[in-house]
Amino acid sequence: MARRRLLGDEQWATLFALPAGERDVVRHCTLTSDDHTLVAAKRSAPNRLGYALLLCALRHPGRALEPGEKPPAPMVTFVARQLGIDTAVLGTGCDRPQTRREQLAELMRCGGFQGFGRAEARDLIAWLTPVTQVNRKPGQLAVLLVEELRRRRILLPTPRVLELVIHHARIRAERALHRALIDGMDPVQLAAMDELLAAPAGGSVPSRIAWLRQAPGSPAARNLVSLIERVRTVRAIGLDRNREAAVPPAAFDVLAGEGLRMTAQHLRDLAQPRRAATVVATVLRLDTELTDTALLMFDKLMGGLSRRAERKTIDNAAAALRDAQRHLRLLARAGRALIAAREDETDAAEAVENAVGWGPFLRAVAEAEQIARPETVDVRAELVQRWPAMRQFAPALLEAFAFEGTASASGLLKAVSLLRDMNRAGKRTLPGTTPLGFIRRGWRPFVVDPSSKVDRRAWEVCVLSELRDRLRAGDVWVRGSRRYRNFEDCLLPKPTFAALRAEGPLPVEVEEDVERHLATRRDALAAAMEDVAVLAKAGQLPDAVLDETGLRITPLRAETPLEALRAAQDAYGMLPRPRITDLLLEVDGWTRFSDCFTHQRSGRPVEERAALLTTVLADGINLGLSRMAESCKGHSLRQLAWMHDWHVREECYAAALARLIEAHRALPLARIWGDGTTSSSDGQFFRAGGRGEALGDVNARHGNEPGVAFYTHISDQFGPFHTKVIAATASEAQHVLDGLLQHGTGLRMIEHYTDTGGATDQVFGLLALLGFRFAPRLRDLKDRRLYVFRGQAVPEVLTGMVGGTVDADHVRAHWDEALRLAVSVGSGHASASAMLRRLAAYPRQNGLAVALREIGRVERSLFTLDWLRSGELRRRANAGLNKGEARNALARAVFFHRLGELRDRSFENQAFRASGLNLLVAAIILWNTRYLQAAFDALAARGAAVSPDLMRHVAPLGWEHISLTGDYVWAADAQPGPGLLRPLRKRPSLLAA
Repeated sequence: MARRRLLGDEQWATLFALPAGERDVVRHCTLTSDDHTLVAAKRSAPNRLGYALLLCALRHPGRALEPGEKPPAPMVTFVARQLGIDTAVLGTGCDRPQTRREQLAELMRCGGFQGFGRAEARDLIAWLTPVTQVNRKPGQLAVLLVEELRRRRILLPTPRVLELVIHHARIRAERALHRALIDGMDPVQLAAMDELLAAPAGGSVPSRIAWLRQAPGSPAARNLVSLIERVRTVRAIGLDRNREAAVPPAAFDVLAGEGLRMTAQHLRDLAQPRRAATVVATVLRLDTELTDTALLMFDKLMGGLSRRAERKTIDNAAAALRDAQRHLRLLARAGRALIAAREDETDAAEAVENAVGWGPFLRAVAEAEQIARPETVDVRAELVQRWPAMRQFAPALLEAFAFEGTASASGLLKAVSLLRDMNRAGKRTLPGTTPLGFIRRGWRPFVVDPSSKVDRRAWEVCVLSELRDRLRAGDVWVRGSRRYRNFEDCLLPKPTFAALRAEGPLPVEVEEDVERHLATRRDALAAAMEDVAVLAKAGQLPDAVLDETGLRITPLRAETPLEALRAAQDAYGMLPRPRITDLLLEVDGWTRFSDCFTHQRSGRPVEERAALLTTVLADGINLGLSRMAESCKGHSLRQLAWMHDWHVREECYAAALARLIEAHRALPLARIWGDGTTSSSDGQFFRAGGRGEALGDVNARHGNEPGVAFYTHISDQFGPFHTKVIAATASEAQHVLDGLLQHGTGLRMIEHYTDTGGATDQVFGLLALLGFRFAPRLRDLKDRRLYVFRGQAVPEVLTGMVGGTVDADHVRAHWDEALRLAVSVGSGHASASAMLRRLAAYPRQNGLAVALREIGRVERSLFTLDWLRSGELRRRANAGLNKGEARNALARAVFFHRLGELRDRSFENQAFRASGLNLLVAAIILWNTRYLQAAFDALAARGAAVSPDLMRHVAPLGWEHISLTGDYVWAADAQPGPGLLRPLRKRPSLLAA
């Protein structure tokens, strides 16, 4: 059977094409003095020109000219001009086969070129093998192989031969990876691998590996115990985690991804050693993922218990307040009677008896004492009452994981070890040497009574609560976990950072010398304060007043002129009315974004384009594969599921989105909206329903229903260039930098806007270190405080806004750590959200967290002063955030199925929903932009006044003209031809017959 092609004819034709573009021609066809000497030896002008063209073709693309082949005109013209020969002589005397063979032999001898043979094939396969271990994409491998052939001056063989080289290199790389993963494994471990794949008798129970992969995700005590049982099963095999380091990370990810997608039956059918290596990679990845999932579930369970305890405490306090009013009235009457008895020098007890009665007085006092107890109003007391719920999972958790930590967490780790030992031995009484040093002041009255006796239940709850907080902060970690690993391991190694610093400037946008940096910011702060003070005194602050009574800023008004609204109405009225399927096909025809969804194993683009677009559409409109299979003719659920399993991944979505964003930003109309250097980000809440409800979090700002948020970045050109799923209760500020650093587009952002939820001092500091100007639209700006340097003069009008001084000494002490954090985040070694989340979670903020806060306070103060003196900055930020809010409205309209609720049971599927929605929104924006440009051109041709000032007010976010519902049919034959658009609509007249 013929082997499947790795690349299409068009892709190979591009690699074998002669230079035709101006820059390519100049780069590859410029003749040197030695070239002129060789060419001059030819007697006739046709021979000289043909000889020179053949020389250029041998160098690039690296092949001989075919008989009768005519090089591109720009190439011929450029070479002929260098030789002083008329291009008309080409083909008049140099096309004889004998002449061509002689010229080719001479050029190969003089230029050091050689043909492609078996020896060259073996060498190139050996060279390409390590490359294919980290990159399996055929297109990229073909480019690398062709470039290496050119570098070695080996003439390009046929595409089929090159594909064979790539194929053999990939096979050798796979075999090497397989051997590296299973080398040294004993027969017992190999047998355990096969046992995971064995089908149980009767077929009613899934295989062990299927059971491992079907881990529960909703936070519940029984689910956590089930997860821990899976972790024990994986670790019982005894695989060394260091085996993962034996192969490149990219290759391990591919192999583990295959194992997680393949069924047990397919894995059993694989030949050795591929089967064993795939299962080993899968088990190692499952070990990490199950560990992370179990610890995250522990975090959520403790958080859920804390929230329920808090609600119960609030209810108790409210009930106690109602009861207290009755008792307080009685006690008040008794108190008045006592006061009167003292003044009249009568018997106090008799006065109380006459006023309220002695029995009611005693009961009121007892009730008041009960209400005054800390258990009534402190959430910790209610949390201790939930000790039985914690006992359902705590012993299994402590037994399954070995917790490690920094020196500051040593007391907690001793307490964890003691609790684990007590659980093993079944002991209930705490020893006299119980660790108590880790207990915070708020917990101590509940754990240790006035007689210094330790309450076992309160102590255990305190241990678990503190363990959760320390895991989140990072000063306690679990080996083998990715999410809860050592904070130090997340950063660049110190020797690597030191070497980078010694080699040259670090990739940061601040002075590396802390003294110069502090002096620069001090001077900038002084100048900004003086400028604001002068403007405030003269009453010239734009739309703001700052005086002894405080700060008042006038809200911005809408700036959209009536003419722009009419232009938008006219333009949108002319747009065609496509179905969403036709729109996707047309956009794919422009960009070929579907090629980004490559096969997980082979790296080849998808062949069934309609099936792929159907799965993307199912994610984007929240329909799901099952219902999409019912609504889309021609594709079964099995086909869609296979396509989604093997071609849809987060990196594929990111690459496809980048392709759409690049196509969009190249359009003339997009450049009217902005230059692509500013952006905004905002979260959009989606309710969780059905099976996904257990994974959602409740954020009171969005009501009492659980859900998640899609956090999206959008450029000033309306391009939504990044999105991610975050918890509804998560701080948006921690995720601002992820989108600015992790998008795969050519956008280079300079200024970024968020609302109040996206701004913290630490975010200000880290953004400044990385060179981004941060301009959040802060709520209650008048209540925000400025921070100045110690001893710095402050203008009188600003003294009321100053809240303190910057701890410059602390910044000096931790400057190198701050730079190391910035380089780690900027280089992609660590994610900004993970680092900021850990820094914010420290129960006692560590030195780096405080230093970053102090750096951010300076930057926030400078920003506040800029906000006061620049009305243009306020307008830019407001416009940027309005674009994000308008994009959210489009996303809400597109994500309409299932009532707009997320009903997925896994975070991965929720991420696919978010990415599919954002890709669909980006496709609509691109389609709208291109057709709006055509509509504006048509309006201008009719004499309408359509200026860039009007067009910049028209957003490409309309959706009323797009059919989002109905049967989803892919009519590929009905699409416009290459380079063509659909005809614009004509507005119907009410007077037409």
